[in-house]
Amino acid sequence: MIDPTPNEKAAMTHGGQMGGEYLDSLGKTDLATLTVLEWDCFIEMVVTGYCDHLRELAARDRARLNTMTTEVPF
Repeated sequence: MIDPTPNEKAAMTHGGQMGGEYLDSLGKTDLATLTVLEWDCFIEMVVTGYCDHLRELAARDRARLNTMTTEVPF
């Protein structure tokens, strides 16, 4: 990703944390020791965490923008 936005950076951090929590639940830290199923679940956690958080941040931004006035002040 080139020049990620602040929201994308936050989503990457969140996705990484979700993947880390999954690895903690397995008691594994070495990705090379994951089974195919564990690897698939790890990737799913990272990607889902990223996408869900990015959508959440976008919704917050939209809500904030919706509260701003749309009238021209002059």
